[in-house]
Amino acid sequence: MNEETFNASIRQFLKTVGITSQREIEKTVWSQIEKKQLKGNETLPATMRLEIPALGVNLTITGDITLE
Repeated sequence: MNEETFNASIRQFLKTVGITSQREIEKTVWSQIEKKQLKGNETLPATMRLEIPALGVNLTITGDITLE
């Protein structure tokens, strides 16, 4: 195993996850605010799940996204 390649691959995956997730959250929040389904001052519980079946990894991360 090449540790440098492995670490670069993990960083690229996490970068893709982070950017994609942030864009989707932002797009959806703005859409919900425009539709008056959100006021813009909420705290939204969030859950992210990481699965790597070949490694038996199944991790759930929870937190809050605060709009104001």
